[in-house]
Amino acid sequence: MNINRTFIPVQAGNGRSTVGADRQEGIDSLGVRQFHHLVSRQTMSDHPTMTRTIILWAAVLTVGAFALQWLEYQYVARVFSREIYIGIIGTAFAAGGVWLGWKLASRNAPGPFALNVAAQASLGLTGQEMKVIERLGAGESNKAIARGLGLSPNTVKTHTANLYAKLSVGSRGQAVSKARSLHLIP
Repeated sequence: MNINRTFIPVQAGNGRSTVGADRQEGIDSLGVRQFHHLVSRQTMSDHPTMTRTIILWAAVLTVGAFALQWLEYQYVARVFSREIYIGIIGTAFAAGGVWLGWKLASRNAPGPFALNVAAQASLGLTGQEMKVIERLGAGESNKAIARGLGLSPNTVKTHTANLYAKLSVGSRGQAVSKARSLHLIP
């Protein structure tokens, strides 16, 4: 690289040339020339041979990396074949178990409650008995049901006994479960 390092004297305000200004101008022109030389270099697209060479070697390195990975896999598969198969089978069973559990445990979102009027009529449940079974489903005691409905506790016991007979059950829990399955209570 041949750089011309000639300095042009710069006139200061008083008409004299200054050496510092000469040096600065020389450095600035040198920097500009180097910058211009760097910017004006040819790009790789101007050198198709170099581009082809780089692409060729990149492809060779890629194929080599894949070949090494494949060879490593072949070695690992031969040495640890039993463990690999056990791991694959275990993973498949775990995934199947999660999927099956998800399907069995998922419940459809309940829609709005719709009273089964046909079941109520076929069982012959009265309005008071329906109120009592709703309160039983809420978990209230006989005394709480009596206070809430304005009845005596003995009347609530009578309604409860009638419900047991009509639903063919022997306990409060069975009565509530059967009433829910018949859509008599939510």
